[in-house]
Amino acid sequence: MLELKNVSFNAEAQDGVKEILKDVSLKIDDGFVAITGPNGGGKSTLAKIIAGIVNPTSGKILLDGEDITNLSITERAQKGIAFAFQQPVRFKGITVNDLIRLAAGKEMDIGEACDYLSQVGLCARDYINREVNASLSGGELKRIEIATVLARGSKVSLFDEPEAGIDLWSFGNLINVFEKLHETKGGSIIIISHQERILNIADKVAVISAGKLKAYGAKDDILPELLGVTKSACSVLTETIKEAD
Repeated sequence: MLELKNVSFNAEAQDGVKEILKDVSLKIDDGFVAITGPNGGGKSTLAKIIAGIVNPTSGKILLDGEDITNLSITERAQKGIAFAFQQPVRFKGITVNDLIRLAAGKEMDIGEACDYLSQVGLCARDYINREVNASLSGGELKRIEIATVLARGSKVSLFDEPEAGIDLWSFGNLINVFEKLHETKGGSIIIISHQERILNIADKVAVISAGKLKAYGAKDDILPELLGVTKSACSVLTETIKEAD
């Protein structure tokens, strides 16, 4: 279980110190949690704090009861937290195959690495030996990064706006990837997203606005108010979206 206790984060601004997150407390058990809210509300900062990219100004972060607040991103990865960036990193001189094997932390044959690419909708034959460089589009990089998270098999898999830079066709495949991940993978899946289709496949939804946790609970309890519809209408909407897929 991942737990945030009274987490706050302040940043230096031209007009003084700005509060980005304010006393956020959140418990995330195994399952799929979507974190949403308006732009500038603090969602991506929260993701970076969980991953260890930035440290909170105050508060604690616990993983399975262990205080990991002061651990680096590398140390957190070793503990079982995987983070997929909103804008994936390019690695000149490293092939897709190299990246997947590094993410898995073990030796694997080409067939195993190709299977992870297939799961994210990429033709393994076309990508396995390509360099992770500027020749790849943003959508291709995004799916390759998700393949590395799948290969890692972490306790906590954290995705920051995975739909960014993805075309509509690829977005449909992305939803399928997360649904499969949800069905087959243990641990916690956390996705920062505005997309209604992603929110609809989550178990729970957290709403972050103006740096504060405004709501957190089961999807069927949170989405109706968030979307401005009744519970029954929300259920119909969910089924319609599933049928459309």
